[in-house]
Amino acid sequence: MNNRKIIIIGNGIAGITTARHIRKKDTAGEILVVSGESDHFFSRTALMYIYMGHMKYAHTKPYEDGFWEKNRIKLKRAWVDTVDFQGKKVEYRDGGTDAYDVLILATGSKPNKFGWPGQDLQGVQGLYSLQDLERMEQNTQGIKNAVIVGGGLIGIEMAEMLASRKIEVTFLVREENFWDNVLPKEEAQLIGRHIREHHIDLRLGTELGEIIGDSSGRVKAVSTKSGEKIDCQFVGLTVGVSPNIDFLKNSELGANRGILVNEFFQTNIPDVYAIGDCAEFKQAPAPDRRNIEQVWYTGRMHGETLAHNLTHSKAVPYKPGIWFNSAKFFDIEYQTYGTVPTALPADWDWFYWEDTKGKRCFRIVFGKSDKKIKGVNALGWRLRHAYFDKAIAEGWMMEKVLLHLQKANFDPEFHDSPHKDILAAYNEQYGKSLQPALKSLFQNLFGTKV
Repeated sequence: MNNRKIIIIGNGIAGITTARHIRKKDTAGEILVVSGESDHFFSRTALMYIYMGHMKYAHTKPYEDGFWEKNRIKLKRAWVDTVDFQGKKVEYRDGGTDAYDVLILATGSKPNKFGWPGQDLQGVQGLYSLQDLERMEQNTQGIKNAVIVGGGLIGIEMAEMLASRKIEVTFLVREENFWDNVLPKEEAQLIGRHIREHHIDLRLGTELGEIIGDSSGRVKAVSTKSGEKIDCQFVGLTVGVSPNIDFLKNSELGANRGILVNEFFQTNIPDVYAIGDCAEFKQAPAPDRRNIEQVWYTGRMHGETLAHNLTHSKAVPYKPGIWFNSAKFFDIEYQTYGTVPTALPADWDWFYWEDTKGKRCFRIVFGKSDKKIKGVNALGWRLRHAYFDKAIAEGWMMEKVLLHLQKANFDPEFHDSPHKDILAAYNEQYGKSLQPALKSLFQNLFGTKV
């Protein structure tokens, strides 16, 4: 390792995981983490709870401030202006440079904008960074009405944030149902109903036309493409995110939407790597995965894999495993494992269950001929990751999954598990008489080995 100097640009989950795991093996080299966003690593997924008053910024930092010096990981608060790849130097916006032997780009994402008239008015913004949160705090002081544009995870978080301060929210979603580019119709409609129950004015099939400003340059209304005008003092643009690589685009670094990497996170420049939201795989890392993975846990896995490769003689390719994701839509938790398409391929089938209150649902996707599980969705029911990871990886028959579904239950104690209702609905739909597999006393007392 020869006392090399490693610079990591970005102190999010991908960059910090890399730094920590490199230090575990490389005790001699220098590690410098550079970020203009914050002094220390924090949990980005907790930003909404700071705004809602549930947490303070200090509560979002997983490590004490002295952790970094103790582990000889240097931190630098600065924005990077350019990178001199030939000279192997990082050049900062406010002056100064740092030389590197190895450079790791973990620069994250930025909110999308699509050229709407008025998108740069005061009071119009996305939500990704700590600076975005600070701007939202300022932009929503004393306001009464807000409009959110875009039906994804950041949009629903922003709606909950604004609603917590009694701000009236109009939610514009151009699709027929909320997040229906990800969720099948029934799940999307369930979430849509839940959004409205929280007094959010959800407008489906409605597209933003223009953001209208007042004489001072602040937003005062939006107009839709159908010609409707909606008064508001804040507009949240939550139409996804893109790799944050603008400062690198005129360089020799290979890039498309993100920084192009192979399965070892290598770029086209020696000793330069990219991980996390800003990385774009030249070939998707698995058949069911995307070329750009903008999820917290994949950023962590990127960091672990790259750190291994930088501290071992034999490199290993990135293997993401079975896809999973989770989120929260106000009071309803969402989990997905494996592949759950919005529309079925010809040789696939699915079974869907929804409770009578319309608050919980479960979908299992399986092969039409071999009956092997492909994936599951669950809303309002917390499931065990290990159970479905094993079931999908080993290709369990879907009826085996249903018979032992109580083993997947991860709801808190004394919460009712719907596994019996799900199996009863399956029996009725398919003319079966399956009964749930019984747990042993030992399993009830000490948990279930999947």
